Amino acid sequence: MEADLSVLETLLTISLGLGLAAACGFRVFVPPLVLSAAGISGWLELSGAEWMATWPAFTVFAVATVLEVLAYYVPWVDNLLDTVSTPAAVVAGAVVSFGVFQGMDPTLEFVLAAVGGGGTAALSHGAMALTRSVSSVTTGGIANPLVATAELGGAVGVSVLSILAPIFGVVVFLVLLVALALMLRRVRGQEEGAAAIA
Repeated sequence: MEADLSVLETLLTISLGLGLAAACGFRVFVPPLVLSAAGISGWLELSGAEWMATWPAFTVFAVATVLEVLAYYVPWVDNLLDTVSTPAAVVAGAVVSFGVFQGMDPTLEFVLAAVGGGGTAALSHGAMALTRSVSSVTTGGIANPLVATAELGGAVGVSVLSILAPIFGVVVFLVLLVALALMLRRVRGQEEGAAAIA
C-alpha cells in the first residue's frame, strides 16, 4: 500500500510540474506567480525553490505578469514577444517544474525539469506562437487580442488546475492542444481552398 501511495504521489508531483510548465508556454510569469502564491499560503511546499514562496518573489512575479499581459495586447509587439519569450518560457517551465519536484532522485528531478518541464513549455509556447501568426496573417492582427485573452485564460486556468488537481490540469492542457491543432488545420484547409479557387 505504501508503494502504491509513493507511485501516486510521484505521478501527482510530475503532473503538477508539467501542468505548470505547460502554462508557462501561454504566459511566462503567470505560473510562477500562482506557484509563489500557493507557496506563501502554505498550500504547497516548495522544496529546493523556497525562494519562490517569499513576498519579494511574489511582488516581482506580479509586476512581471502585469507587464507581460499588457504587452501582448499591443499590436505587432505580441508577435515580437513570441520570438523573444521562447527561451524565457522554456527556462520558466524548467524552473517551476523543478520547484515542485520533490522526493525523487536529484538527477531525475533535474532531467524531468529540464526535458519535461522545458520541453512542455516549448511545445505550448510554439503552439500559441503559431496561432498568433495565423491570426496576424488572416485578420491583419485584429483578432490577436482574442488570442492574447485566450492565452491568459489558459495560463491562469491550467496553473490553478495544476495546483488543485494536477492530473486534471495536464488533461485540460492536452485537450487545449488538440483543439488548437484542429482549429489550425481547419484554417489552413480554408486558406488552401481559397487559393485553389483563386
